[in-house]
Amino acid sequence: MTVSDVIHARFDALTRAERQLAEMLLENYPVSGLGSITTVAENARVSTPTVARMVQKLGFRGFPDFQARLHQELEATISNPIAKHDRWAANAPGTHVLNRFADAVMANMRETLGQIDPADFDAAAALLADRARHVYIVGGRITHSLAQYLFTHLQVVRQDVTHLANSPSAWPHTIIDMRPGDVLVVFDIRRYEQEMETFARIAKARGVEILLFTDIWASPIAKIAARSFRIHIEVPSAWDSSVVSLFIIEALIEAVQSSTWDETRERMKGLEELFETSRLFRKSRPETTIPDAKQTART
Repeated sequence: MTVSDVIHARFDALTRAERQLAEMLLENYPVSGLGSITTVAENARVSTPTVARMVQKLGFRGFPDFQARLHQELEATISNPIAKHDRWAANAPGTHVLNRFADAVMANMRETLGQIDPADFDAAAALLADRARHVYIVGGRITHSLAQYLFTHLQVVRQDVTHLANSPSAWPHTIIDMRPGDVLVVFDIRRYEQEMETFARIAKARGVEILLFTDIWASPIAKIAARSFRIHIEVPSAWDSSVVSLFIIEALIEAVQSSTWDETRERMKGLEELFETSRLFRKSRPETTIPDAKQTART
């Protein structure tokens, strides 16, 4: 769990002053907790002993231990591919990369599913299934492929789905058409993109519901998102893993199409007729009987 997770989990057990401190820490997390204990106390308008008591209540040995965890999270968040590779390679076990990778991915799956509330998942699927809402989907430099995957399938299930190119200069032309109640699906994984946050905030101001795919450290967009999927992405690689993200995407697609199957089936039938007319897909041919070699020789 991140420090943010711990604060949220134990928030109800905090005193009034400690809650005031917790809210300050979460407001600009994790940077707000990186100053001296005196600075943190002053920024939260609480006493220094309050800071010391709260971090111990959260399970840390003291304020230095608390800050060390924040520094670790910050380093993990901003690590570039070279730094990530060097970090895991330095302590890589001798087993084959296939086994190390499989172990990491399965652990990511367990941890992520353990943190997803089924009610939150159902609420996200309901947003995507609501045909009164236009759905917009956008991804970043790496995650645009995940956005494209969701769009490709979702446009089969329903109408009014738009995939935004990974080009901020083109976004205003889409924003102008957004209406209150529409849905913006955002993929924003660590080394969070500034333009993505700006775009999400503008959309939010127009009454758009934000559905966020992010990592366990959480994009700043999580603060304004209606629903967030915080996904474990660490694997023994210079790159973050998209396996669990893709799993959740496919589960959402299934949930959406099942909840609106009557309308989806009619839409799919129409698409199949268009595919047939345009001859988009190759049709299977009946198996050709190969003449017997001896019979051919005799004739």
